[in-house]
Amino acid sequence: MPRYMVERTFPDGLNVPTNSDGAAACLNIVGKNAGNGVTWVHSYVSSDNTKTFCIYDGPDENSIRDAAQATGLPVDAVTKVSVLDPYFYHS
Repeated sequence: MPRYMVERTFPDGLNVPTNSDGAAACLNIVGKNAGNGVTWVHSYVSSDNTKTFCIYDGPDENSIRDAAQATGLPVDAVTKVSVLDPYFYHS
């Protein structure tokens, strides 16, 4: 399954409560993504909470964008990515 990085901007900052409301919001996103064959892997959040860089697996870029639209999340850019880590060059 291809992997994508989705860049998002939240001008007023992203606020996901660390309680049952926040958990429910995240599960809602997971459920809506599944309808498009998309899996949210994890996200990185900037220190000021205005930018996120989210890693998703999905069949294609359109599926990633459709999932974002279904969840009401903004999309600045979608980039197909692959993993490069320091263990790539072992013998």
